Amino acid sequence: MRGGFVEGVFLRRLNRFLVQVQVQGRLEEAFLPNSGRLEELLVPGNRALLRVVGPQRGRRTSLDLWGIFTGRIWVCVDSRMANELLPEAVREGLIGPLKGVDELQREVPFEGRRLDFLASKGVESHWVEAKSVTLVEGGKALFPDAPTERGREHVVLLREIVKRGERAGIVFMVLREDAEGFSPHWVRDPLFAEALKESVKEGVWVWALRFRVGRGRLFGAEPIPVELG
Repeated sequence: MRGGFVEGVFLRRLNRFLVQVQVQGRLEEAFLPNSGRLEELLVPGNRALLRVVGPQRGRRTSLDLWGIFTGRIWVCVDSRMANELLPEAVREGLIGPLKGVDELQREVPFEGRRLDFLASKGVESHWVEAKSVTLVEGGKALFPDAPTERGREHVVLLREIVKRGERAGIVFMVLREDAEGFSPHWVRDPLFAEALKESVKEGVWVWALRFRVGRGRLFGAEPIPVELG
């Protein structure tokens, strides 16, 4: 079963990165690869899709919480998928500013910090951050669902890169199919929203993709409009 998926029922969140689920009548713990609040999704009794990773040194559990069923659709809560999905989206030409990219490097250091990607096409390069989005309200995908100082620092860093004459952008990967557009969450994190808006004025580009969610897979990526507010 290792490497596959099993369905269960979400029971409760134990801490930031650990949840309790019921699988085939047994109580189990699962790693939650997402630091967001996820209050709208982590509702006791919701169906849960879990990735079986098997025992590993340093791990408390052999399960990862991958998806939650809202009663209408599946939502992927594994924030690591944003970085996994971006290379394929680039290859398929779904990210406008990155069309024609011929090299994509991961986890590239920049002045003591790391950014998710450095995309190159000829002599032109783009520093890129990928963010996963799980919250949708009124048809609009919103990020973040909780204040994120780290996310704001990334935005500020990208703005500084652009000020130096280089190119930089952020791709918001919406891991659910019911979003018609994207916006920063001005209510839950106005500092991030303001930083993002100001960075775009300075030349940072922003892109958003919506994905459909199946059993352990994300597919059907489509660009959706971005509204900064």
